[in-house]
Amino acid sequence: MSGQGFLEKRFQLTEHGTNTKTEITAGVTTFMTMAYILAVNPGILAAAGMDAAAVFTATALSACVATLFMAFAANLPFALAPGMGLNAFFAFTVVLTMGYSWQFALTAVFLEGLIFLILTATNLREAIVNCVPMSIKHAISGGIGLFIAFIGFKNAGIVVANQATLVTLGNVLSPAPLVCLFGLVVTGILIARRIKGALLLGILAATVAGAFCGVTDIANFNTAGLFTIPSMAPLFFKLDFSQIFTHDMAIVLLTFLFVDMFDTVGTLIGVCSKAGLLNEDGSIPKAKQALFADAIGTTLGAVFGTSTVTTYVESAAGVAEGGRTGLTALTAAVLFGLALLVAPIFLLVPGAATAPALIIVGLFMMSPIKKIDLDDYTESIPAFLTIVMMPFTFSIAEGIAFGMLSFVILKLLTGRAKDIPPLAYLLFILFASKFFMH
Repeated sequence: MSGQGFLEKRFQLTEHGTNTKTEITAGVTTFMTMAYILAVNPGILAAAGMDAAAVFTATALSACVATLFMAFAANLPFALAPGMGLNAFFAFTVVLTMGYSWQFALTAVFLEGLIFLILTATNLREAIVNCVPMSIKHAISGGIGLFIAFIGFKNAGIVVANQATLVTLGNVLSPAPLVCLFGLVVTGILIARRIKGALLLGILAATVAGAFCGVTDIANFNTAGLFTIPSMAPLFFKLDFSQIFTHDMAIVLLTFLFVDMFDTVGTLIGVCSKAGLLNEDGSIPKAKQALFADAIGTTLGAVFGTSTVTTYVESAAGVAEGGRTGLTALTAAVLFGLALLVAPIFLLVPGAATAPALIIVGLFMMSPIKKIDLDDYTESIPAFLTIVMMPFTFSIAEGIAFGMLSFVILKLLTGRAKDIPPLAYLLFILFASKFFMH
């Protein structure tokens, strides 16, 4: 059997309305939009005293392994890597604020992964995914769209922090915003002309443009680092089980569990909704296998020496390019593996160059909100809160919390309790208790 035939049969490309070229382009795009984690994660975890070079290897390797599992076990077009936000909690809260060692934090991540493996094996995580109402599922896609567009504007310096108004417009005439805006125009033209690979071509064009104004850092390109994989020895299996039964470990572990649980669930639902991959009953195809990929990635990631691994919202960029199967994920996984060998090349792509792709994907992710019944306020109010609270709180999980809490309350108080899935009450209790614990 030819390579083409093997890929067709293994990933059921025709059945999913796609082809090898489209899937590979989508995988490259997904990787390019999330490759920043290879540069960002070592910097964040180094603040906790971890060896940055070893973190780089752990980051790339955990992303590669978890995404390979997603490709072959779930046949879904999603990539995984150590999650942003969770890595900051790991370094700045657990280590630098609470005063625990990074070995303690890695142990919490390891235990989180084991718990998720058990919850996934018992179908509890899948049941939680499936009990989210359809209107909230569509809203999650829209909320993620606004969220990742906001991340894009923030990464490019177009939107900046402001003490009086929280956020404001940055200096759009400075180099990074100009590179982003250039990439946005190029990408927009390519999309309008329906040219395949528009997002990836936009990233490449912006990266080249950035070289002329100092945004793409060619001057510090390190050829000596090519084809040399940094050792993981300083971090490999450096776990500390001496404090696993302490109160602080319980708090840290529960925080990791909660944020990862609903970030992953939200990402899977939102991107599946956009890609048209949801089953007729609103469930995610092969959700159990997808959640296993997340759990395996987190468990192995802790052993390798990195923070929690989760499904990346930037996978939406590949879906927007037409990615529909595990071949998209396989392509991204291969590139994470190659990144181990040619890290300096991949690290050349600046955040300002990937920002246009995130902004455009934000637009694409909004389309499922057209399916929300805006005239039924017990559906539209929770959906609206889900959408707006994601960018406002910079958290997918918080958006889902506001949506589910308001959904249950409004349905109960308007005499429509029959519309509430039984397991949604459990989510209500979990979300409500989280707020009271603050």
